[in-house]
Amino acid sequence: MEAIIFDVDGTLWDSTEEVAVSWNRAIREQTDLNRVLTGSELKKEFGKPLEEIADDLFPTLSRKEKEELAVHLYQYENEWVESAPCILYDKMPETIRALSKRYRLFIVSNCQSGYIEAFLKNTGLGDCITDFTCPGDTGKLKGDNIKIIMERNGIREAVYVGDTQGDADACRMAGIPMIFAAYGFGEVEGDYVTIHSFDELLGIDYSKL
Repeated sequence: MEAIIFDVDGTLWDSTEEVAVSWNRAIREQTDLNRVLTGSELKKEFGKPLEEIADDLFPTLSRKEKEELAVHLYQYENEWVESAPCILYDKMPETIRALSKRYRLFIVSNCQSGYIEAFLKNTGLGDCITDFTCPGDTGKLKGDNIKIIMERNGIREAVYVGDTQGDADACRMAGIPMIFAAYGFGEVEGDYVTIHSFDELLGIDYSKL
């Protein structure tokens, strides 16, 4: 195994409460909507394609209105989560640093441009991550983005660490195995190598995946 590719939300950290803070501020300051979002609402949405999240949370808006609102939501979010007290999963930073000495590490997430950069700035883990991408950068969803990362970096064998069925589906499309982060936001169908805390990644025999 040459590389480990990570999801972000529900796998590396939980930013939902802080994203709710930033999105509610954007809604107050940039729209006339009477809508207050909660972290628990966002936890059910994170990991889905961005358009699907907008459809779920703002069903009465037109597509154009959703796109205009999204510009504000993502701008406020990226700026806020750069330094907000998001929840880092237990032993995540030190585990990432340890893994980076043995494998090339990457991030592929279904997020907007700038969000992964904000995560790396917040956590100080930028020196551990070789490359990353997202739909905001490529216009493509997770399965294709996994392929893009692997092709761009000459990776033949990789494993993905994620926490939702969408992650599992993307891995199947990309033709790589997945490690299921059971402490995260979702569930998966089928049998996967499963971790219940992030530091369990240090004890996995990646050659057997």
